[in-house]
Amino acid sequence: MIQQETQLKVADNTGAKKVKCFKVLGGSKRRYAQVGDVIICSVREAEPDGSVKKGEVVRAVIVRTKNYIRRRDGFLRFDTNSCVLIDDKGNPRGTRIFGPIAREVRDRGYAKIGSLAPEVI
Repeated sequence: MIQQETQLKVADNTGAKKVKCFKVLGGSKRRYAQVGDVIICSVREAEPDGSVKKGEVVRAVIVRTKNYIRRRDGFLRFDTNSCVLIDDKGNPRGTRIFGPIAREVRDRGYAKIGSLAPEVI
């Protein structure tokens, strides 16, 4: 579960390392986001030669959460809260994605992120 003020790692090569969520999209009263949801973030840490800079406001889709993901065959849990930066059309801003992502991301319509990821769990 991701909410306001949650810090997430960035799982792509845009240059951002950590972001902080300040809005969960999908309704005015929406508090929590799960895997596959879009959030608006502020970049907190970034590499100096990356395509995004510190303080920039970006959109991101959540690909991993520490909270359990419930499935028909059991539960899935990751060790980090991670996201991938996207543009306004929903395409990833980076060209590579690091680490596994949950299958729910691909099922939510982010097929490009699913194809770039090394493993879809």
